[in-house]
Amino acid sequence: MLQTPAVLFFAIDTLIPAHGKIREGFDEFGAALDHTGIPAVWVTSRSRLQIDDPRRTMDHRHPFIAEGGCGIYLPEGYFHLPVPRTIRLGRFTCLPIAEPLPAASQALETLSAELDVPVVPLRSLSPRELVQNSGLPRRQAELARHRDFDELFFFAGVSNDHISRFVREALESKLQLRRHGMLWSLASGASLKRCVAELSKLYSRALRSHPKIVGVATQEEGVELFPACSRNILLKTAQEGEPASVDGLKSRELSLADADVWDRLLESVAAKT
Repeated sequence: MLQTPAVLFFAIDTLIPAHGKIREGFDEFGAALDHTGIPAVWVTSRSRLQIDDPRRTMDHRHPFIAEGGCGIYLPEGYFHLPVPRTIRLGRFTCLPIAEPLPAASQALETLSAELDVPVVPLRSLSPRELVQNSGLPRRQAELARHRDFDELFFFAGVSNDHISRFVREALESKLQLRRHGMLWSLASGASLKRCVAELSKLYSRALRSHPKIVGVATQEEGVELFPACSRNILLKTAQEGEPASVDGLKSRELSLADADVWDRLLESVAAKT
């Protein structure tokens, strides 16, 4: 592995929609990063199956963090050093951070029963129901419900008070609950901060150096990612209305509306200081 001034942890869900076109210029930016030897670790709330097509389309050959900090997925032979505590998932060596399924499924079922708050896991739906409730085309919807760690679900006709109580109890039980539009996900042991830390250690060992750990995300996606990184770049999705920090963390601010945003981003992450 070649020396690099930085390792980029890039939250991709805004730039690569679950259904639709990849943000213009993002594929060329990925190629430019590869040319300069800067690894781009994709960070996503989706599963490894959901981002398989985008990875092939953009020829992404670096590790990625999936299901909101549940696991680190390493391409075959990426690090030529021993990586402990890994499991095999599809084509990838995975360093699990959260407990693999069915831990989250069992926790969701238990919490729902104890609180008498009905939930519907996506994996329990028929193909037609899945499309109706996910808002995705059939193929993407099928990929969305096949997970390695977290459980996707929605609440079945309950009040906001019931949902708030469910969220509080999940937090007290040290479960990770995230909202994705109308859907929710529940995981046991997920930690994006730990994912970034563990992967950063692997890069330091492989490179025998300590590259900058740079987080790149939009306002919403940066809430979890930015505290885990040493430097951050906030991508504004609108020209006005978004602050240049996330939870008080300073970051450089770039607007996705600017024609030269990818050139400026590359210049920023490639700088040696």
